[in-house]
Amino acid sequence: MATTIFKNGRIYTGDSRHWFVEAVVVRDGLVHDLGSSADMLLQYGQSDAQVIDLHGCTATPGLIDSHLHLGWLGLTFLQLDLRTVRSKDEMLSRIRQRADETAVNEWIQGFGWDENLFVDGGIPTIEELDAAAPHCPVFLPRICGHANLVNSRALELCGYHPDIEVPAGGVIVRDSATGKPTGMLLETASTLITKHIPKPGYETLKTSLRRSIRYAMEHGLTGAHTEDLRELGGLEQTYRLYDELVNGEGLGLRCHLLVYYPHMHELRDLEMRAGYGNSHVQIGAVKIFADGALGRRTAYLSAPYADDPTTSGYPVHAQEELTELVRQARELGMPIAVHTIGDKALEMVLDSLDQFPAVAYRDRLIHTQILRPDLLERLNHPNRIADIQPRFLAADFPWVIDRVGEERIQHSYVWKTMMKKGIVCAAGSDTPVEPIDPLLGIHAAVTRKAPGETHDGYLPQEKLTMEEALHLFTLGGAQVTNEAHVKGTLARGKYADMTVYSRDLFAIAPDELLTTKVVMTVIGGKVVYSS
Repeated sequence: MATTIFKNGRIYTGDSRHWFVEAVVVRDGLVHDLGSSADMLLQYGQSDAQVIDLHGCTATPGLIDSHLHLGWLGLTFLQLDLRTVRSKDEMLSRIRQRADETAVNEWIQGFGWDENLFVDGGIPTIEELDAAAPHCPVFLPRICGHANLVNSRALELCGYHPDIEVPAGGVIVRDSATGKPTGMLLETASTLITKHIPKPGYETLKTSLRRSIRYAMEHGLTGAHTEDLRELGGLEQTYRLYDELVNGEGLGLRCHLLVYYPHMHELRDLEMRAGYGNSHVQIGAVKIFADGALGRRTAYLSAPYADDPTTSGYPVHAQEELTELVRQARELGMPIAVHTIGDKALEMVLDSLDQFPAVAYRDRLIHTQILRPDLLERLNHPNRIADIQPRFLAADFPWVIDRVGEERIQHSYVWKTMMKKGIVCAAGSDTPVEPIDPLLGIHAAVTRKAPGETHDGYLPQEKLTMEEALHLFTLGGAQVTNEAHVKGTLARGKYADMTVYSRDLFAIAPDELLTTKVVMTVIGGKVVYSS
C-alpha cells in the first residue's frame, strides 16, 4: 500500500480534537494518520514511503468553491475580457480593436463590463456600439451576467422587430422617447441573441474547460460546485466533458454539477439523480433563477429601490411557476439551488419550498444578499443552506448602500449574523462574475472591505474570524453535498485534500491575504499543482 507523508507543515485540520498538526500520512487517497512530523516518520517512514516537505508552510483542508461556472470561465478565456475596463471610452476602444481583427458578420463576444467602475460614467449606447463594430454583431454580458449590451447588427440577425415576443422574465430596454432599443437586454431577453451565436465545437469546449479546471486548482481549489449546462451543451455532454477530463485525464478537481432546470428531462432520461457519479464528478441540485442582480436593479425587493422608487425589480418566475418547478424537481427526488438576491425573491422561494417535503440533499439558496429578520428565521432550517459569495461585498460597496438604502443595508450581507443563528452556510466566488481566487473571498469576509480601502469595514460587526471564513470554504462546501463525513476537515478516513499557502493565514494581517499565494494543491494525496 503506497504511503505519502506530508511533513514539516503548520496544518490546520478544522477538527477540534487537534486544530493543528505537523504531518499528514496518506494511503489510498485518504488521511491515514496525522500528528507530529517525528511520530509520523517514525511510524510510516519506510523506505518506500514518499515524503513531501512543506517547509513550514501553512496548509488547510482543501478549499471548495460552492458556486461558480467553470464552463463559462473557460469560454471567457476565448472572449474579449472587459473586467479591467475603467471607462466607457476604454470599453469602446477595445471593441474597435477587436472589430478590426474580426471578419464581416463574425460575432464579437465579451464579458465583464461594470459601469459602476467607469470614471467617465454612462454605458455605451447602441449607436456607439454600431460605430465601434459596424460590420460585426456584438454581444457583451455585464459582470453580473444579468444585463447584456448588443449592437444593431446583433438585433438584425436575431430578427428583431417592435412586436417581437420577449421570453418571460426578460426585458428589451427601449428609449422612452423613440421606443427604439437602447442596446440593453435584461435577464432572459438575452436568449433572443444567444440562440443565434454559433456554438463552440466539442473540442473547443473541452480545451477551454481543461484550462479552467487547471486554473481552479492553481488557485487552491480542490472542489467546485459548478453550473455549466447552458455553456457546455446540456446535461449529457456536460457530464461527458467532466468525466473525460477529471476521471479520464486525471485532472483531479472534485466537481459537483448543478443542472439548469430546463434540462430536468435529461435527468429522467439518463436516470441521474443528485449524488450520481463518483468522488470526483457527481450530479448536484436543479438550478433555478428567482430574480436578477442589484447592478441593473433586476433583483426582486419587497420595497422599491432607494435610488429608483419606480421599481422593486421583478421575479424571473411568477409564484405559481416557481412552485411548479420545485414540484418537478421533487418528483425526481432532487434538491433545488436557487439564485435569490432580493428579499422578495427569497420569500417567494421559501414559500414554494414550504409546500414540499425535504429530500436527501439540502436545498441551497444562492447569494441571499438582501434579507429581513423573518427570512433569517426561515433560512434556519436543517435542510437549507445559504450559498454566499463574500467577494460580492468588495464589488458592491459602497454603491449598493444608495441602491437599497441605509435601513435595508443593515440586513444585507450579514454573514456573521447568519452563522450565529445556526444557518448552514457555504461560500463561493461565482466566477467569472468575480475572481476565482478564494483568498479574495476570505479577505472580504474577514475585513468587510475591498482591496486598497483603509476604513474599518462595511457593517464591521459582521466581520468573520479566519476560522469562520475558512469554515465557509471547507466544511461548508462539504455540507452542501452531504459529504462532511469525507471532506471539509482533515481527519482519519477523510479525503486527503489540502491547500498549502505561502504565508500563515492565522498570523498575518488580513490585508496580507492579498499577496499570499497558493504554493501547492493536494487532492486525494496527489499534488495536482505546485508553484
